[in-house]
Amino acid sequence: MTKESLSFKAQNDLPSGSGNMREGNENKKFTGGSKYVLDDELAKIVNISVALEMPLLLKGEPGTGKTMLAHAISEAFQMRLIVLNVKSSMKLIDALYQYDTLTRLNDSRFGDSKRDVSNIEEYIRMGKIGQAFVSGERVVLLIDEIDKADTDFQDDMLDVLDQMEFDIIEIDKTIQAKQRPIIVITSNAKKDLSDPFLGRCNFHHIAFPEPEMMRKILEVHFSAIDRELLDSAVRTFYRLREIKGIEKKPATRELINWIRALRADPDFKVKSLIKGEVPYLGVLYKKSPDYFAAQNAIGRFRI
Repeated sequence: MTKESLSFKAQNDLPSGSGNMREGNENKKFTGGSKYVLDDELAKIVNISVALEMPLLLKGEPGTGKTMLAHAISEAFQMRLIVLNVKSSMKLIDALYQYDTLTRLNDSRFGDSKRDVSNIEEYIRMGKIGQAFVSGERVVLLIDEIDKADTDFQDDMLDVLDQMEFDIIEIDKTIQAKQRPIIVITSNAKKDLSDPFLGRCNFHHIAFPEPEMMRKILEVHFSAIDRELLDSAVRTFYRLREIKGIEKKPATRELINWIRALRADPDFKVKSLIKGEVPYLGVLYKKSPDYFAAQNAIGRFRI
């Protein structure tokens, strides 16, 4: 069979500015989302990555907002978000497409399907990268926790993203992207990424927010929060993060949920935090050793 190329525009055929956002958004700059606060440096690297059509690699400890940044970009530019959650056992082909051989076998055995069993293309399902390529509109593609994958997966994936095309060998066709997606890649830095991989990305390390930035984040989530509660909760939270021997320190998500718990408790008094009491530790710590270590430490300090 002669190799056939599906009628999708290749990257090199796209005109300058081909990654057009929805009408009216072509020149829009990213400044954050309705629930996402960012500093100037992060805003600059996001905007230059969009302009240069380069993947943006984000590193930082869990809970620093790497994944939520992609959601905020999607919201700000009014683009659909497609999320590829990387697993350690994942093969690149799983992210590109799947050939559903089991369904085809069942259709051929039972003969009760409207699908044409002789047409393999009817049993091809696009993976997350494939979905981003065939989308009629430009999308945000989040590749989450790339450090879970092996080096071959990482490098081969960026080859595909560079070329903006991949082959479906079962039907001898090439899928070429209609639009180059905005690509955000996250890593928790559990293992090193290869030099070729790093060379193809822009990079930003999202540090854990300082207390003042954390207050701004919380004010976005709790517009009418009591100032005394805000200050006491933030002060308590950062003291808790300083406790030695904690494997998984509470992050921004835990702090937000903790404040929700405090506000939902009609018997809670801010003075209890000032006295050194820390209710609802189970909202902040999710591992037994961390929970008991924090419990013991709280008994030895006053906020």
